[in-house]
Amino acid sequence: MLASALAMDKFRTKLMWQAAGLPVPEYALLTADSDFAEIEEQLGLPLFVKPAREGSSIGVTKVKERGTLKAAYEEAARHDSLVIAEKGVMGGEYTVGIVGDEVLPIIKIVPATEWYDYEAKYNRDDTQYLCPCGLPEAKEMEIRKGALEAFRILGGRGWGRVDFLMDEAGNHYYLEVNTAPGMTDHSLVPMGARVAGMEYPALVRRVLELAAND
Repeated sequence: MLASALAMDKFRTKLMWQAAGLPVPEYALLTADSDFAEIEEQLGLPLFVKPAREGSSIGVTKVKERGTLKAAYEEAARHDSLVIAEKGVMGGEYTVGIVGDEVLPIIKIVPATEWYDYEAKYNRDDTQYLCPCGLPEAKEMEIRKGALEAFRILGGRGWGRVDFLMDEAGNHYYLEVNTAPGMTDHSLVPMGARVAGMEYPALVRRVLELAAND
C-alpha cells in the first residue's frame, strides 16, 4: 500500500529517485505565488504542468507559449493542491513492465496526438505501441536495470510498470510508476510479456502467484 501511495505522488517519487541517483526530468513545484515567468525561463518550453497526485493525464497541460504557465497551474490546482512543472523531454515516451524479478521488453508509445494525453490513452485507436522499441540493445538493458531499481526504491513488489522519457540526445529520464497497470489482453504489461514469450494466461497466473506468496 505504501508503494502505491508513493507512486501516486509524483513529487515524492522524484525526491526518492533523485536521492538514489536516478535520472528524472528537471522540475519545479508551483504555488499561486510562484514567479511563473522565472520558471518558464528555468525549465524552458515546452514544459508540462501536472497535479502531483493524479493519474491518466488528468489536469495535465503542455505549456508551449510564454505567459501561459499560470493558467496551466490554475487548471492543475483544480485537481490537486500539489502541482509540479516538468521540463518537456521530447525524444519519445516509453514504458516497461515488471513481473517479479523479470523486467519485460520496453514498449515505445507513439501517439497520433501531440502528446500522450487522456484522449490518446483512452479514446483513440490510432496510438501505436512498438515492441521491440527500437533502442540500442545496451541502452535498453541499462534502462531496464534502472527501471527495476526505480520500482524497488518505492517499495514495489510483485508486478507493475515504469514509464520513462528519452531526449533527443539519447538520455533517459524516469517518469513514474504504475503499481496497478491495466491487465486486459491488449494492455501494455501483457504486450511486453507476450514479446518475452509469456502468453496472457501464464502472465495472470504469475501475477496471482506473486500476490499469494507476498
